[in-house]
Amino acid sequence: MTKADIVSNISDKTGIEKNDVLAIVEAFMSEVKDSLESGDNVYLRGFGSFIIKTRAEKTGRNISKNTTIKIPAHNIPAFKPAKTFTEGVKAKVVVK
Repeated sequence: MTKADIVSNISDKTGIEKNDVLAIVEAFMSEVKDSLESGDNVYLRGFGSFIIKTRAEKTGRNISKNTTIKIPAHNIPAFKPAKTFTEGVKAKVVVK
């Protein structure tokens, strides 16, 4: 599913014009991004949490030059689904 599909589905379900829904979806994504960039996690009860994970420093390999490189510690954004969300997916999605 793409952002356009999400906008279309929300527009169909609510009766709000697609341009208005697109603006709302874009604003939501911008708020989540801005919060994470400022170091704040975003908690959506019943859906999940957008959190910042810290990766420790580690040693990696540059295969083309056959050398080791040091990868510094860094933060990455992550999503942790709520328990009810996870249970719903497990119950409804067939394992392939």
